[in-house]
Amino acid sequence: MQHNPACRFCKTPLKHTLVDLGMSPLCESILSPEQLNHVECFYPLRVYVCETCFLVQLEEYVSPEEIFNEYGYFSSYAVSWLQHAKHYTDLMVENYGINAESLVVELASNDGYLLQYFVEKSIPVLGIEPAKNVAKVAIEKGIPTIVEFFGEKLAEDLVSKGKQADLVLGNNVLAQVPDLNDFVGGMKILLKPQGIITLEFPHLSCLMKENQFDTIYHEHFSYFSFIAVEKILAAHQLTIFDVEKLTTHGGSLRIYARHTADATRPISARANELRSREETEGLTHMETYSAFAEQVKETKRKLLEFLIKVKREGKTVCGYGAPGKGNTLLNYCGIGTDFIDYTVDRNPYKHGKFTPGTHIPIYPTEKIRETRPDYLLILPWNFKDEIMEQQAYIKEWGGQFIVPIPEVKVYS
Repeated sequence: MQHNPACRFCKTPLKHTLVDLGMSPLCESILSPEQLNHVECFYPLRVYVCETCFLVQLEEYVSPEEIFNEYGYFSSYAVSWLQHAKHYTDLMVENYGINAESLVVELASNDGYLLQYFVEKSIPVLGIEPAKNVAKVAIEKGIPTIVEFFGEKLAEDLVSKGKQADLVLGNNVLAQVPDLNDFVGGMKILLKPQGIITLEFPHLSCLMKENQFDTIYHEHFSYFSFIAVEKILAAHQLTIFDVEKLTTHGGSLRIYARHTADATRPISARANELRSREETEGLTHMETYSAFAEQVKETKRKLLEFLIKVKREGKTVCGYGAPGKGNTLLNYCGIGTDFIDYTVDRNPYKHGKFTPGTHIPIYPTEKIRETRPDYLLILPWNFKDEIMEQQAYIKEWGGQFIVPIPEVKVYS
């Protein structure tokens, strides 16, 4: 008997598979040396497409409480991400009149990487962050933070205490929400009558075109096209009035939304154009989704062929970074210490630990200079320019960079 889960937005039974990446552990659950000999949980990474609303999604195998209670990702370690956050803050102040009289609420505010820039401008803020260890860093920076999951109940609680937001923002959080209707319903409640919502998320169109299958992991329950997000917000009387394409995370969208009843912000040409473009690309036809799986298998074959070749030549390979996407790639391709001696990361939280499933040791970045590898495999390829600049010294011994996505490319 085949098990068909239901769409997390519209409840249609899910019958169509976008890609099946086999079994994988939770991508941010890095292991301490003591955990190496214990049982690890692996869950299916099978991605479905809903034939009614075209939401691309995973089943919820693990609750958000298990994933985000103690979390290994701190936003502040990526310099270019901080610049992105600062630029966003300036934009909201200049274009949307966010000022000292406003309230800015960030959902999944992480370590305060973004709200700190509003605080610098004396704008009242509130962070909502469920991961205790990450929220603690924000609170120590002086950023008021509620350690809780966001939804309708918390929104009602805040409104009853007189807190309604002029700006509700969520960067790379929508994908991590299993109950989309509760989350979007909460934003509707929290938003002032003429407030705005901005959400950033990786664009499904880029994921498919650029072969970014490693951005699929259990922490990401959903993958969004503009068309799917528009339907989800509209069901909660929220209207997208503008959209921007961003280069972050391999190609993202930032959508701007308002209450449907608020007629003060007309729908932009950019929003209408993007909807039309997605229709032209076939994102409302199931056939478009069926070619992706073969493309992913071919990428795996090419990466393994390359690594087998350089290892046979006696070359050394180490990794750069231990991000979630890297763990999907390593587990799906079956790459362990037989191919990669170790990986490095700038986040001290990960040092002395091991990647989930593949058990590759994680060191500080100084390890590269000590061991002088022939190749550095960049796992967070969305920051490849920043990383190649920081690690440019590997050319002293003829070291080269490998970027695995959209296909294997060597940079000297």
